[in-house]
Parts: sequence; structure tokens; C-alpha cells
Amino acid sequence: MTSHEDLTGLTAAAVSFIADHGYGDIPEAARKLIKRCVLDGLAVALAGSEQEIMRIAERHVRRMGGNGQARIVGHAGYRVSIEQAAWCNGIAGHAMDWDDTQLAEGPGRPYGLLTHPTIPPLMAALAVADMQNGAPGEAFMEAFSAGFEVECKIAEAINPDHYNLGFHTSGTIGTFGAAAAAGKLLRLDEAQLAAAIGLAASMAAGIRANFGTMGKPMHVGRAAENGVRAALLAEAGFTGNTEALDGRWGYLAVAGRGGESTSVRGRFGEPLSILSPGVSIKPYPCGVLTHPSMDAMAALMRDNGIAAGDIERATLFAGSNILNPIRFEVATTELEGKFCMAFLLAAIAIAGKAGKAEFTDGFVARPDVQALQRRIATAFDPEIEAMGFDRIRSRLEVETRDGRHVVAWADENYRGGPHNPLSDSELEGKFQDCASGLLPYQQTDKVLEFAWGLERRSDVTAVLDLLNWHGNAKHGE
Repeated sequence: MTSHEDLTGLTAAAVSFIADHGYGDIPEAARKLIKRCVLDGLAVALAGSEQEIMRIAERHVRRMGGNGQARIVGHAGYRVSIEQAAWCNGIAGHAMDWDDTQLAEGPGRPYGLLTHPTIPPLMAALAVADMQNGAPGEAFMEAFSAGFEVECKIAEAINPDHYNLGFHTSGTIGTFGAAAAAGKLLRLDEAQLAAAIGLAASMAAGIRANFGTMGKPMHVGRAAENGVRAALLAEAGFTGNTEALDGRWGYLAVAGRGGESTSVRGRFGEPLSILSPGVSIKPYPCGVLTHPSMDAMAALMRDNGIAAGDIERATLFAGSNILNPIRFEVATTELEGKFCMAFLLAAIAIAGKAGKAEFTDGFVARPDVQALQRRIATAFDPEIEAMGFDRIRSRLEVETRDGRHVVAWADENYRGGPHNPLSDSELEGKFQDCASGLLPYQQTDKVLEFAWGLERRSDVTAVLDLLNWHGNAKHGE
């Protein structure tokens, strides 16, 4: 770890990058990934828009009132303030824990466990664009790219203790990504951008104690909301420390025991983090650290002709990088289920999949799901731990009622990661799952067409009309 005196210049480097970053600076490969991330972000926000948490959030903003500046995903006929829209859409985007994840590259940083990079800048930029009565596709992609990059580089720089000791990076560092995206779309100058980052540093929050509750998606909503607020305040002349990431009292030192700012300070955009080390788009609506184990369960059952009723007991062996965050032994709600290996493996065993239909309180409470959870355990494996955290590793052992003992290792090149990405067709399938029961099929096709041609759109906020499902007489037709 570097000393406090060495932690200088990260704020200035971020500001310079945001100010100078243009659409022409984004390589073609990165443009394709941006469209994939935007499509995925809209998909998971659409799925999240029908969750109970959003009914509560929408009642809250109605009660608070506010200027009709921007709209909520799924609710295009209802306008709220720009900050309320960013908050609601950020919550919706993380409500199912189905949004993408940043890969780590530095030593001591658990692979796949830095931040959810898309939703804070996406929802901040969407709210600002809506307030501005629209934004063209290239400008929107430019702002999103700037926010995504700033969020990822700061998450890479901060000491891993930031997450390991209890901060939720998507809520904390996501605030900076949202401020960068909002500031770029508002065309703030460098002094204003520095002030926005300074203000964001005093609002960046979120603790892992709230995992398994509605507090976790609220962290991401607050990141989007506070990033927008910081940018708007800076635009109005509100001042903040212009070196707020740096030095003895800067965010890296205060919230993460320092960091390695020198490792990223000269690397904003060189390369863009969305290109290298890349981003994981999730096949399942739960923590990415569980996905290889879930795929291992599916493969084990398929390859050995095992049905859920055949399982006498199962044990997942893993290291602390998986077992510490996935902390519930038995899930009683779908929110707990996202952090419960017994539920996740039981869902795969019983339903053969784990999507929107399985992540409901009703499915979690089913007697067969509850019974199988109690026959699935986790165990710490020191040999797996010793292999390090540069990949997500686990071993699944299943004992069947007829006496078989079957073993499967999780594939280190897990599905959805940059080494084994979802195909465009699989990504569209995920969107269709998220839209099921909400949008007519023709409307779903229009959203897909809109997203794949994002850079050509004269107004990206038109997608909010395409995502509207409130008031549909009968969804899914």
C-alpha cells in the first residue's frame, strides 16, 4: 500500500479524462460492449421495476413530490424530479442483483468482486438526458463511457480493505461513476467536475450489512442519485474539495486505508476497463461468485442423469472469497436467496434454471425448495483458498440416494465473464426473460433494435417509452 503522501493526483487525472473523453476516443470494440452493457442495464432495471422494493420506492417519491423532470423505467407516464428518477432507476437496476460486474486486475483483489459498474452511470445519464428533453446516442454513450471508466479505475485503485471490511463498492465508488456521467452530459468544465467529485466523495456510502435486504439495491440507487446531485450542485457553483480522492483526508485514505492510485492514475482510457480486464454480464440474478458453482450443479446433474429427488446431500467446497459474502445457510426470502448457496444450487437442481421466475419469495418458500436447501452445505477448503482469488474456484460433491458420489469442479472461465461471454443471442434471451409478463413481444423487439443502434438515435430517452409497462391491459402478448 502506498503512503498517504503518495496518494496525489487521482482526482486531477479523473477530471482530465472526463473532460477530454469523446466518442471518437472509444474503440469500436468498446462501443459494442457499451451497447451490450446498456441493453443489459435496461433489462435488469425492467425486471426490477416490478419488484416489491419498487412499489415502496414509488410510493415514497409520490409522497415526497417533486418537479416533473424525468421518468422511471417501466413508468413512462409518471414524471418525478431528476434525483428521484436516478434513485428509483438505480434501485430497479440492482433490485435483482442481475447487473454486470467489474473484474479486478490488481493483487489482493478478489476476481469479479469490485463493483457493478453499469447502473450508476447509466441511470445518472438517463435522468440527466430526460431532464434535458433528450440526448443523442453518441453523447449519451460518451457520458456513460466516462462514468464507467472512472468508477472502474477508482474501484481498482482503492485498497481491497474497502470492500473486505464492509463497504459496498457499488454504492460507494458507484457514486463517482454517476457523478462523472452526469457531469459529462451536463458539459461541466474541469473546475466544476473536480467540485462534483469532491461533493460525491462526501456522499459515497453503503455497507455490506444490508446485503440480503432492500438496503443493498438502495445503495446503487443512492449512488446514481448522489452522483446526479453532486454534478447539478457543481454546475450551480457549489464548491467541494478539488482533490477529494487524494491525500491524508481523501476518500481513498479515509474509506479504504489508502490504495494504489499510481497504478491507475496514468491509465484512464488506456485501455478502457470495459475492454481490459473486462466486464461480466450475469446469467443469473445473484452474486457473480456463485455462478460457476451453479453451472457446475447443472452440468453435474445433466451429465450423470441426476434429478433433484435423487440428491441425498450436496456440499460445495470453496475459499473465503465465495463463502464470506454468500452468508445465508438457508434462504427464506428471495433477497436472502441471492446470498445463499443452498438456495442457488437447489433452484438449479429443482427448476433447471434460475431466472426471474425462480427469484421470488413464493419459489423460495416452496416445501421442496426448503427441504433441499437443508441437504446442501458449504465447506471451507484450504487447498482452494491457496490457489488464490485470480479466478472463481469451487468443487461440488453430491451423494445420491442410490449411493453414488459425484464430483464436479466449477469452470474457471465462467459463463458471462470476458473469457466466456454471453453471446448477443443469449443477452437478448436475458432481456426477453426480464421483459416476460411486462412487455408485448413486438415492444421487446423494438427495445432490442433501439439498443443495438444506440449511437444512431437522436434521443436515447425514447427508450423509456418502449420500456413502459404500467397500464398495459395484458402483458406479454
